[in-house]
Amino acid sequence: MERARQEVFMPLLEPASPGGCFMDAQSLGVRPNPAIRPHMRALQLLADRDLRLIDIPPPPPPGPGEVQLAMRAVALNHIDVWGWRGMAFVKRTLPISVGAEGVGEVAALGEGVEGFQLGQMIVPYGGLTCGTCKECLRGRDNLCENIKGIRGFHVDGFARGLMNIPARQCVKVPAGVTAEDAACAGITFSTVQHMLFDNAKLEPGETILIHAAGSGIGTVAVRMAKAIGCTVIGTVGDEYKAEKARAEGVDYVVNYNTDRFESLARRVTGKRGVDVVFEHVGAATWAGSLLALKMGGRLVTCGSTSGVSAETNLMMIFQRQLRIQGSFGATMRNIAEGLDKMAAGIRPVLDTVLPMEAFEQGLARLEARNVFGKIVIKL
Repeated sequence: MERARQEVFMPLLEPASPGGCFMDAQSLGVRPNPAIRPHMRALQLLADRDLRLIDIPPPPPPGPGEVQLAMRAVALNHIDVWGWRGMAFVKRTLPISVGAEGVGEVAALGEGVEGFQLGQMIVPYGGLTCGTCKECLRGRDNLCENIKGIRGFHVDGFARGLMNIPARQCVKVPAGVTAEDAACAGITFSTVQHMLFDNAKLEPGETILIHAAGSGIGTVAVRMAKAIGCTVIGTVGDEYKAEKARAEGVDYVVNYNTDRFESLARRVTGKRGVDVVFEHVGAATWAGSLLALKMGGRLVTCGSTSGVSAETNLMMIFQRQLRIQGSFGATMRNIAEGLDKMAAGIRPVLDTVLPMEAFEQGLARLEARNVFGKIVIKL
């Protein structure tokens, strides 16, 4: 049996160019191994807000049970912004390659790996899970008891030429799904799939309040909810996004900077309240989100971009029998489900597709919330 089958993807592997725009790896204390292959490009974070496109040595051939991927695209998320600007509690050693969500093609297979073909498009799982604990064996990857970190945040991510990934963490992309779309599966589609259907148990015909309906996960939540016949109330921050949200099929759009979304939610439901709130904003919307729910309503939350602390009326929770569900990340099953929905026609909303050199520009736009949908970086 052929071991470590290789196929080099030349656009991602370039000779070192000291006179060009890339930094040589030796200048950063990285010793290249000329016996491996030419250098490859990588977007590396050297310090807070210090992101550079440099040449680094490619990884070795994939080991037993590994798949080597030639990365094709990454999609930007708020975790990329947080990693870029730095967070005091993050334990990591810089430099690291950035990019927490991406897609690649099979470039080589390690010993014992079956079921993959060279050139096949793959979405890699972003968490460094153990694969052996009780939760991993149950398929609940995002509850791994021994997780070592998140790629692109704690350790090297996907914005690089080649990566070796455990075969067990490789999800195949269905035919007909483009690299730009598939790049949005590892975090964006999988997170929404997990939130709406594993946790909130959204059902056809229900009414859902989706916060930040113009965000990456917000736009996907709108499309998934509309696909099963739900009535969608969406919050946005300006009139431009309001127009875009209406074009996406949001039934009721409210600007959270000028109007009270909880009042609209109760008005359009005849004072009943919504069945589900899709929450990821945090402190700024928390109290209103609880008020918007019906008796027995469900709130699912995966983020706190506006702040991590908020007052909660505990009496309202138990008297109205509200259900609050935290949701973090997703499972590999959720990635596959998201990809299947892409293949069936539910595509991500792509705001912009940028070249590798414009990664930091994309981060700045995301940080400023100057985006509707997803920003994707072609590698």
